Amino acid sequence: VNPFRIEGQKTAAYEICEELGDAPDVLAIPVGNAGNITAYWQGFQECYNLGFSTQLPRMTGFQAAGAAPIVQNQQVPDPQTVASAIRIGNPASWKGAVNARDQSSGLIASVTDDEILEAYELLARREGLFVEPASAASLAGLRKITKQGLSAGGVGVAILTGNGLKDPETASKFEPSAQMKLPDSLEAAAETLGLSDRV
Repeated sequence: VNPFRIEGQKTAAYEICEELGDAPDVLAIPVGNAGNITAYWQGFQECYNLGFSTQLPRMTGFQAAGAAPIVQNQQVPDPQTVASAIRIGNPASWKGAVNARDQSSGLIASVTDDEILEAYELLARREGLFVEPASAASLAGLRKITKQGLSAGGVGVAILTGNGLKDPETASKFEPSAQMKLPDSLEAAAETLGLSDRV
């Protein structure tokens, strides 16, 4: 694991504390290689220790059900999920994720591909956010634990980690009629957009 990556990623926790004026009560985050949950926890601890926040969040990480080695407490030799960015069978930062979970009285749980895709579509249709499926695992998980009563009240933050352009194939399954094949030219694009008089 590149330690500089963790040092960089932890600064997102600083931004959350700055934006909210404190740490959230619950932070939901996708878990693949587990670097993000490790880094965010480090960042929240630093904010708290420096007096930039008055509390530490409960860290909740979510793995895809078909790729959930931390949840199962064993490596997954052939991980399977639509969420390719978290399709990891042996996370590099496994120990850091477990520490974040345990030290924050949090949890690491799994969400199904159906739950991930439901959250993926919800983010697109209701919020206008085009994320990759792995990103939607955080919202899927937050919704799941809220329904189970494990995250009642307070401020929850769901981390969206990747842009939908990393996986346009999944998006095309939701709106196949929205796809168009155009000739490779500026003129064709301008005509399709009704801007042919400007080219």
